[in-house]
Parts: sequence; C-alpha cells; structure tokens
Amino acid sequence: MTLKKELPIYHILPEIKDTLRKRPSAVLVAEPGAGKTTVVPLALLEETWLDGRKIIMLEPRRLAARSAAARMADALGEKVGETVGYRVHMDTKIGPSTRIEVVTEGILTRMLQGDPALEEAGVVIFDEFHERSLHADLGLALALQAQNLLRPDLRLLVMSATLETEPVSRLLDGAPLLQSSGRTYPVETVYVPKPKAAPLESFVVEQITRLLPRHEGDVLVFLPGAREIHRTEAELMARGLPSGTYVRKLYGALSLGEQDQAVRPSPAGQRKIVLATSIAESSLTIEGVTVVVDSGLRREPVFSPRTGMNRLETVKVSKASADQRRGRAGRLGPGTCYRLWSMEEHGGLTDAGRPEILSADLAPLVLEAALWGAEDATELDWIDPPPAPALRQAGELLERLGCLRDGKITEHGKRVASMAAHPRLGHMLLKAAELGYAGQACCLAALLQERDPFKSGADLRPRMERIWSSLADSPRKLEANASVDRELLSRIVQNSRHLLSGLKSVIGERSQDLKPASCGLLLSFAYPDRIGRSRSGGKYLLSSGRGVRLAGEEMLSRSEYLVAASVEDAGADGTIRLAAPVEERELTEHQPALINEETAVYWDAGAGSVRARKTVRLGAIVLKELAYENSPQDQIAAAWMDGLRERGLELLTWTKAARQLQQRLIFMHRKLNDWPAAEDADLLTALEEWLLPYAQGVRSLSDLKKLHVEGLLLGMLSWERRQELDREAPTHIRVPSGSNIPVDYSNPDAPALSVRLQELFGMSATPRLGRGRVPVVLHLLSPAQRPVQVTSDLASFWKEAYFEVKKDLKGRYPKHYWPDDPLQAVPTNRVRPGK
Repeated sequence: MTLKKELPIYHILPEIKDTLRKRPSAVLVAEPGAGKTTVVPLALLEETWLDGRKIIMLEPRRLAARSAAARMADALGEKVGETVGYRVHMDTKIGPSTRIEVVTEGILTRMLQGDPALEEAGVVIFDEFHERSLHADLGLALALQAQNLLRPDLRLLVMSATLETEPVSRLLDGAPLLQSSGRTYPVETVYVPKPKAAPLESFVVEQITRLLPRHEGDVLVFLPGAREIHRTEAELMARGLPSGTYVRKLYGALSLGEQDQAVRPSPAGQRKIVLATSIAESSLTIEGVTVVVDSGLRREPVFSPRTGMNRLETVKVSKASADQRRGRAGRLGPGTCYRLWSMEEHGGLTDAGRPEILSADLAPLVLEAALWGAEDATELDWIDPPPAPALRQAGELLERLGCLRDGKITEHGKRVASMAAHPRLGHMLLKAAELGYAGQACCLAALLQERDPFKSGADLRPRMERIWSSLADSPRKLEANASVDRELLSRIVQNSRHLLSGLKSVIGERSQDLKPASCGLLLSFAYPDRIGRSRSGGKYLLSSGRGVRLAGEEMLSRSEYLVAASVEDAGADGTIRLAAPVEERELTEHQPALINEETAVYWDAGAGSVRARKTVRLGAIVLKELAYENSPQDQIAAAWMDGLRERGLELLTWTKAARQLQQRLIFMHRKLNDWPAAEDADLLTALEEWLLPYAQGVRSLSDLKKLHVEGLLLGMLSWERRQELDREAPTHIRVPSGSNIPVDYSNPDAPALSVRLQELFGMSATPRLGRGRVPVVLHLLSPAQRPVQVTSDLASFWKEAYFEVKKDLKGRYPKHYWPDDPLQAVPTNRVRPGK
C-alpha cells in the first residue's frame, strides 16, 4: 500500500512544515479521512530542524498504534521496525534505524520520566487528542514543561479530528491553528428512535436485520460496552444471519488478534457485522464499512473521591462523537448512518465529551507528577485543571501506600512508579516480593488489569489457582486446559511474566519461595481501604466506611473478613465483583500500620453510666473492644460531665439548702450583673469550672451522688463574695419577734418572706435585699399560718390595711394580741407578749 497523494492533508503539508520551522508548537485539526495520522509523520522526516532526531507519535490505543505504524511502513515499502516502529504494552517493534516511533500513552509517560529532555526526539505528535485521555493530558503537560525548561527546540504538534482548539492553543503559548478538510463520502443520516420500553440489544438486532438486504458492504454497530456486544451477538446468532455474513467484536479488553480480525477486510464474497464500543470512533479505518448503526450511548468510568471507587455510567454520546461515528460510514465510499434517537434528542446532546481528567482516579497522575518533581500536580499546566477533591484523595492514598511523604515522592514511590501497573498494584507487587510472594502477586496484578476471563462468582481464589498453574504450563497445555477465553487467559499469563520480569529489575534476583500466599493478604496491600468485615447476609463494612455486598450467595459470603478488589460503586451498598478472604491474624501480622488502638471513656446514654473501653480498629472496622482498665481519672470525670449535660443536673443530689443557695445566686446575678450566672443551663455550661475539679474520684453514679452540691456551688465564690451573699441575699431574716425566718428565693425577681403578722409589730419598713435595691415580698400570716395579706410596702400596710385585717383576725382569734398601734406594740411569736 502507498499513501495516496489526493488525501486532503497534502494540501496543508507546506503550511504545517513552515509553521514548525518557525514555531515550537502547532495545533492541527483535520477531519476524518484527511490522512493526518499516516502522512504528517512521514512528511516531517526530512525537515532540517529535526536534525536526525526521532519523531514520537502518541496514539491513544494499542490497535491504532500498530495499525498506524504498519500503514506508514507499507507506504515506505518497508517492514515495521525499520524506519517506522511502535511500542505498546508488552509488544515492541523498534530497530536501530527507526526514526518514527508510534507509542501508546503510558509508554510516552515512561519515556519522559526516563529522559525529561527527550534528547532523541525532535518532535512529539499527539494524535487523536480530542479523546482527552488522562495520559494524553499528562503527556502533554510533561512534554510542555520539558520544552519550556529543557528543550526549547523540541516541537509539539497536537492533532485532532474534532477539538475545541482555543484552549489547546492557549496552553501552547498561542500555537498556530491549522485546519484541513477531511475526505469523506456523502453519508445519509437516518433517525430511528428506540422506544423507551424496547431492550437495546433487541432493537439493534431488528435494525441490522432490516438494513442488511437494503445495503451492500460491512456494518459497524456502536454499543455502549462489552455486555451489550455479547448480548447482541447472541441474539443475532439466534435469529440467523444471511449466508456469507459473520460477526466480529471490537472493544478494548479483547486481544490484539481479535481486534485485528475486526479491522481486517472481509474475504471476497463475504460481509461482516462489527459490534464495537467507542474504540472504533477514530484512528481506525475498518475496511469495507458502508453502514453505521449508532446506539448513541457509551460507557465511561466515573471516579468517586469520597469512596475511592469507580462506577460505570452509561451516558449519551456528544455531538462530536456522533459525528465521528457517522463518518465511519463514509471513509471509503457513500454510506448510511442509522441513529437510534430522534432529531430532537440530537439537538440536546452536548457538543463534546467530558475529558477523563475531570472524572478519573488521579492516583497514577499524582504519582507521575511527584516523580517528575512537582510536589503538587497543579504546578503543571493543564487544559482542564484536575479537580481538587480527586487530587486530595489520590494524595491521601499514595501517602497511605508509602509512595509520598509530605507531598514528595519516596524511594518506595519511585519503585512503584517504575512498575507497569496502577500505584495500588505496584505497591502490592513490591510488598509481596518482600514476603516471597512475587510470582503470585504478579498473577494477581495481571488478572486485575484485564477483563475477567472466568465470570464465575466474586471469589478470586479459583481464578488465581488457574492462572498460577498456567504459568508453568506450555502454550499447548494452556490451550487444552482453558475452557473459557483462552486468548485472554494467555495474555494474562504473558502479562504475569512481564510484570515479574519488571519486578526483578527493581528488587533484584532475590529468592522467591513461590510458596502459597493468601490472595486476600496480597489484595490488602493494594486495597487497604477495601478490607471488609462481615455484617451478615453477604454484606460487609469496608475499612473506608463504605458498605458493600456480594451479588449472591456463595462460599465467600461465609468469610468474616475479605478484601474487595473490584466494586461497582452504586447504591447504598456497592456490589462486590471480585474479592478474596483474609484472616485477621494475617492483617495483624503483616499490616500492623493499618491497625490502631483507641481508648475511649464516654458517657453511655443507654446504660446511664460512664464506660471505659479500648477499641482495636482497622479504619472504620472494629476488630475488638475491651474494657479499658485503669483509665485516667480526668477522662472519667469529663465523661460524667457529658452525662450531666445529657441528663441534666438532676443526676446530682440536690438538698433543700443546695437549691436555696442556687436560687440566692440566681437572685444576685439578676439584680447585680457582676455576679456569675447560676441557673441550670448556666451551671451545665460551666461544669468544668465548678464541678469537674471535684469529680476526679467519681467512678460510678453513686459516687457522683455523694458530691456535696452546696459546697461545690460555694466553691464558685471568693471569701468576699460569700460575705456579700450572706449580707445581700441572706438565707434568713431576723424579724422583731426574734425569729429567724427563711427567705424564699424561688422567684429570683421577688424574694419572699412568709411570717406571722404579730411578729412584725414595731417594724416600720419592708426589709430590702441586693444592696437595698429589692424589697422583700412579705406574705403576712394569721396565727394559724394562713396568708392574710401580701405586700412589699409594710409602712403602707400598717397605715391603711392593718385595721381592716385586725377586725377580721380579732374576731377569729380573740385570745391573741391585736394592738391599736402596731408600730408601738411589742412583737410576739406567742398568743400575747410574755406568754
């Protein structure tokens, strides 16, 4: 194959070359079919500014990277690995003469970390940048800083089919915007809205069945995910396909071989139906496609910083994605696109999709930024700054894994970053290697990085046993033994060996016993926040505080403890997809840093007493709870204060004298503002001042009730204040008869004295309290102690009311003394004076 000169991109090549000769950066927007991916790198090979250096081109997917390299090599009449090569995960074809390297995103990050100046490269091309993957944004941020600080001669070219260009241009210091039209044939768009009640797969199959007789060529069907692809395939096969028609699947978790089959042209006289996810939107040209059926849906992971978990959401595509999908039908000739939604619905779609950096787990990004030398990822330049909550959660996780300390990368973090795995799994590999479990940990990491090949329950142990035994098998025996998805199983085994090789390069050839390890223990290193304890019925509480559950009854449900490696984070309790049991003794022995011992002395409202407990915790999980012997007296006393605040001061023993003292204090505070407040609410607020110091020996409710409240309240007053209290708010008032009558302060605004009238003979004025500000309310009693008059003006009573009262009392109590002049009479507490 040779590249056709009529490709639209050729018309703009002079402008691209001229721009990169004068400027360090440029942004190229080229519509689908323009030829940018295969033409531009070859066109730049002989540019003088390149000075013999390499061209590094980033492709977001492995299949696209291999395909682009193959097409460019074919255009040169060479094999891949000569002038043009590629590097993808576990597959590299690079030779000594390679000038163009097509790499996937993680590879570019590793190249930049290994050589921040990218000395061997003259230009980095970011292809299909509109997909805005996390690693593409990270790669551009690192490459931009390398250009600014280390390599001003390094060129950066951002290429995209659909892209909001201004933010990218602004990030690249006003890089010129270049535009090329595409080469697409007319595509008829047919809107076929799916009824809400119709199952997606059945409706898709119905449309395929109808269109096959109407159109020639291959059919590309866009579905949200692998689950819908498998269901649609099954229903298509059940209905039966026309002779010479076959089905191919295309999604990211498939092997490269399976993906190649979907892209490869159909044999002569046959036609294929490709069931694909959004992987087929760009980069790939699927030969022979003339019809597109678009469900209008895609599945994307959304990360929750609160739980530290992903959930998959099925969302509507953007207008840009819909146009990309539609364009697949017109790459090689006129075509037709069936959209399974209405024109009205189309108008409501968003213009573009959400960049992954806004909804992804940012732990890998934060670790890479720290390895680069940025203590804070926000130090780098981004088109869309990463969200603060996700950055914070990522930093906390990496600190917990020992990869960061105070925001700076540790030696352990550097080793973790060198592993071809998520930081969780990299940490697990290194910890497992220290214990002699490297081989099994590599198996586990490889399994967790791929689609599940077994699909049987949530228990990881049977899967691990299968992969572990396969490591030692020959390829032929592996194929004979594998009953499900042999190619995927083979890839997992291959990745296990790849991880083990990388691990040995970090830890050296230390002895590995390959002894049986607890799958759950290994998982606990990667997911310390997902260690769970049973709450019965297949429900578990994770150490993070999140509730999760198993989807159904299985042996794993009987485990007291487990570690959840994969959780669908939706609903009140997330659903465990993959997990393994772990023993408490394993956690205490190998994960002591996760376990904290807390002591607590607290008021137990239910028991109405103070409890002293020692709790052993693993995050939110309580491992055990014991009595806290010899708990500090000050903590016990403080807990009793909590009890008093909850139950009230009635927990104390209030004598009549104590209550009167409180009432006297309340009176003084109300009438004399410089006195402390003493109502119940005030005393409860100030417990630490008047009660706590004297509660140090209290260990039980009976001890609390033994406290002398009157003495405690007096303890609030200085000696001078006590003297003033006795003077201005006395407990008793001595009346003319010589009796000491108690003062009633139950109404602090009007203290009262209940006294027989005869005992006040000779008293001309009402007694006054509170520095003379408050007259006492006199409740004047008959000889039988019954009230006859209430007054706070005794002088007026003698003058005006006494004689009327005297008439009544003299008739009822004739033996008693009723003088005509009470002010000159002798007071008496008897029937008559002297008797």
